[in-house]
Amino acid sequence: MKNVLVIGSTGQIGSELTRELRKCYGNENIVAGYIKGAEPTGELRDGGPFAEADVTNPQMIAEVVKKYHVDTIYNLAALLSVVAENKPQLAWKIGIDGLWNILEVARENQCAVFTPSSIGSFGPSTPRVKTPQDTIQRPRTIYGVSKVATELLSDYYFNKYGVDTRSVRFPGLISYVTPPGGGTTDYAVDIYYSAVRGEKFVCPIKRGTLMDMMYMPDALNAAISLMEADPSRLVHRNGFNIASMSFDPEEIFNVIKQHKPDFEMEYDVDPLKQSIADSWPDSLDDSCAREEWDWKPQFDLESMTLDMLKNLKVKLKLSF
Repeated sequence: MKNVLVIGSTGQIGSELTRELRKCYGNENIVAGYIKGAEPTGELRDGGPFAEADVTNPQMIAEVVKKYHVDTIYNLAALLSVVAENKPQLAWKIGIDGLWNILEVARENQCAVFTPSSIGSFGPSTPRVKTPQDTIQRPRTIYGVSKVATELLSDYYFNKYGVDTRSVRFPGLISYVTPPGGGTTDYAVDIYYSAVRGEKFVCPIKRGTLMDMMYMPDALNAAISLMEADPSRLVHRNGFNIASMSFDPEEIFNVIKQHKPDFEMEYDVDPLKQSIADSWPDSLDDSCAREEWDWKPQFDLESMTLDMLKNLKVKLKLSF
């Protein structure tokens, strides 16, 4: 990677990935792509080049790629699971029609492309525990359907046209930097905010619901490491299972309570979020990622909790 375009640079993942890529490759080599209404501000705007890059407008994407001599595109444009279920046509337009546009631009300009998939690409008929890399994928949400299509379309462009496509299946991502925006796993971010603010947390996911989760620094490392990996080692491409930790609401509550003894939680289950969570795996087998590009997470639930509480304490003091 020399010149990188991050599409969706102001989103949950993109806002942090853009900064991390600038640290690795130099500020001027990383273009923060955005859409109208979600323009970069602060460090994202001032730290390097930025350009409007709407995936529904292939000509716009092509112009940005040519202007900045882009060789790698991180395509992070997508609606999150709960939002997508309420706006299925928009989810498809952005997630699949948009991806097609990106892949065509990449084919014409010899770019590599990273488009993340998700644990949402699995469904209720998928093996739930240690879900294999290669297994049945029959999701029942538009989010999941679009993620399966993302994997297949990306593989298609590699096999037919030689476009260097790669992706991981992200689990639920936890971060103190950017607030969540409509995902099923968002409770695992919100719970830390409640703990730091001294509020009782109302959990929308029922006790005993296991889901794979990951701390954002590990997710950023995965996205960058995979794109840097030796292609001759890659048996798979789109998308790799990656795993870090799996827990239910009681487990994360109990770990937080060790550091915040007065913290309280009650349940008020959201039927839509719960139905989505019930269709996802409890845990993933990420042995292929470990074997093919040396994937290894750094954070577990305890170390993530310490870091989240410390950083949110600073962040919330600054903003209140």
